[in-house]
Amino acid sequence: MGIRQTQMWMIVVGIVMLYAANGYVQEIQKLGDFSSGSLEKWKSKSFEGKTVYDLTVLEGVTMLRAVSNGTASGMTLEKNIDLTKTPYLNWSWRVDHILSSREETQKAGDDYPARIYVVVSGGFAFWRTKALNYVWASYMPANTTWPNAFTSNAQMLALRSGSVDVGKIVVEKRNVREDLKKYMDLDADQIDVVAIMTDTDNGGGNAVAYYGDIYFSAQ
Repeated sequence: MGIRQTQMWMIVVGIVMLYAANGYVQEIQKLGDFSSGSLEKWKSKSFEGKTVYDLTVLEGVTMLRAVSNGTASGMTLEKNIDLTKTPYLNWSWRVDHILSSREETQKAGDDYPARIYVVVSGGFAFWRTKALNYVWASYMPANTTWPNAFTSNAQMLALRSGSVDVGKIVVEKRNVREDLKKYMDLDADQIDVVAIMTDTDNGGGNAVAYYGDIYFSAQ
């Protein structure tokens, strides 16, 4: 473990001890433990070619790197998360550059240097399966939403846009339960899958992104 990772771990431990001393420890559901070098239970899913995913050290912390060259494949984790207990999705990400000539509302521009999405399964009624995509957009402004260009069962939400924050590790926190209600009119008590995808298959080109640890929390 490097010096920076050791320092970060000591800070986390200190915060946990502080909460414990006050009789409170926040419930956390960890999904992506990339900083410890683990990809346990994460599976690759290909749509068009294969985006390369590997663990690499960036700024002293191990993150999941995605490299796409005209490809679209993701990493998925199946896990039931109770949104009534832990509704907040937490992660960090970074992109090295945005994609040129992309209008993400159209099929030809449905590419993203980075995205993380949550899936509410329809079970046997598969047509009821819904997905909310948090994306780093190249064209659409931040804080805008639109239906996925290929399916009405998926909604896109731009958290970052354009070159602002490119090359920086950015930390995100979203109340998934509230977002599903607000942007998909979906009153969901749980999600069933979390996925990561960096894709450039529709418009071509390449993208490089990094994803930090992913977890759900009560607050």
